[in-house]
Amino acid sequence: MTDTWTLVAAGLVVALLRATTPILFAALGALVSDLAGCVNVALEGLMLVAAFFGVMGAVQAAELWPALPVWAHALIGGGAALLAALALALLLAVFHLEFGADLIVAGIAMNLLAAGLTVFLMASWVGDKGSTATLVSPALPALRVPGLAGWPALDLLVNGEGGRGHPLPLLLAPLAVAAVWLLLQRTPWGRWLRATGENPAAALAAGIPVKRMQYLALLASGALAGLGGVYLSMGYVTLFQADMSAGRGFLALAAVFLGARALAGTTAAALLFGASAVLATQLGALAWRPQLPQMLPPIVTLLAMAVAGARRARRPRPATPEISQRP
Repeated sequence: MTDTWTLVAAGLVVALLRATTPILFAALGALVSDLAGCVNVALEGLMLVAAFFGVMGAVQAAELWPALPVWAHALIGGGAALLAALALALLLAVFHLEFGADLIVAGIAMNLLAAGLTVFLMASWVGDKGSTATLVSPALPALRVPGLAGWPALDLLVNGEGGRGHPLPLLLAPLAVAAVWLLLQRTPWGRWLRATGENPAAALAAGIPVKRMQYLALLASGALAGLGGVYLSMGYVTLFQADMSAGRGFLALAAVFLGARALAGTTAAALLFGASAVLATQLGALAWRPQLPQMLPPIVTLLAMAVAGARRARRPRPATPEISQRP
């Protein structure tokens, strides 16, 4: 009985990591851009284009260089995914920083562009508007630790289901958290980034290149969201589906505000949203209407945001000095 419950617990932890990874990558990107004063609502579109071009890049690499190993095709696809996400993030940055477009409106436009463009290209290249299931798409390389067959729960936790190993982005997710922490807390770039977001005019007067910092923040946001997107189509599954980001970009954006624009809080909020997705999947296995479990992640998001807002409202505010009125 104990072994059974241990296996169940290990399986739930693995499912939590799988569900949290794409949200966490996008949330880290949203945090970096938000600290620079740029609220990136285009995360959904960035994840979509990365997921699509990752699959198509890997498929094209297999056709052009069949002698290469499968893992090389997958890595080429991953590189194509990151380039596509960076290109869309750069387009967003140019519209906002050079042409003065409203960042929220431009981000929504990028989401619509990505949703329509991926379906159009998929229909043109694959002949299917729903998914790329007819293509043989490789998965990203996975890391497997041998010699754990005698410990089933540990083997499941370390090597995932079936002992195949965890995909590379899942292993990179905690490293990305550590890298963002080091970047924000231990480098001048992090101090410049926060100064840019808190007071751009004062940062510019202090010699900080404000526009360059915002460009870099949006590009870093695109790269991190792209890692989340390529994990969806080449790690979570091995195909691209229309609208497969399924609101994860918006959950990532909510994680930043729920986490009070702090790295620890953002990570915890991403884990919360990942747990709600796992719970929704478990409830979906029951004899319930499929729409009910699908409502769970947004409901958890709304409740969490409401609780966080209520806590902030109850915090004592610093007293403002009264201004004496002269007669």
